[in-house]
Amino acid sequence: MVVWLTVPASWIGRAALHLIHAVQAAQSRRRARFESRAVRGITLLREWLSPQQRQQLECFNHIEVIGCDSGKSYRIQHGVCQNVLELDGDGCPRMGWCFIPEGNLVPGDVMLAQKIALETNERRALAVAKQFLVPPLLPHVAATT
Repeated sequence: MVVWLTVPASWIGRAALHLIHAVQAAQSRRRARFESRAVRGITLLREWLSPQQRQQLECFNHIEVIGCDSGKSYRIQHGVCQNVLELDGDGCPRMGWCFIPEGNLVPGDVMLAQKIALETNERRALAVAKQFLVPPLLPHVAATT
């Protein structure tokens, strides 16, 4: 036996509209939580930076660190993956390294973990990292960096 319920179309429209508003509100709350986490992550990162590194982050959106084992220079760009570049003697990217901590972390937290790893246990960090090739800089770009 089939029973058909009849409801006014306006009720269905209102229910759909209410559902759409609820989804949009949930998305907005989620976005606000992520944005506040991102701000806290960058704030924590800045607390750990030297004045020179803070200036690099402000001006170029990256920081440079020295590996504790090899003395090599690394540039950590803002981001969560494929953001660590090994630099040559002229400060140009030579090789890329990808290593990230476990968990769903914001860029500031990932960058801080990468900084600490390279400055305190470079060999172990690179042992778990994946290498990637960095395209060579064009002559006019290299002259401006």
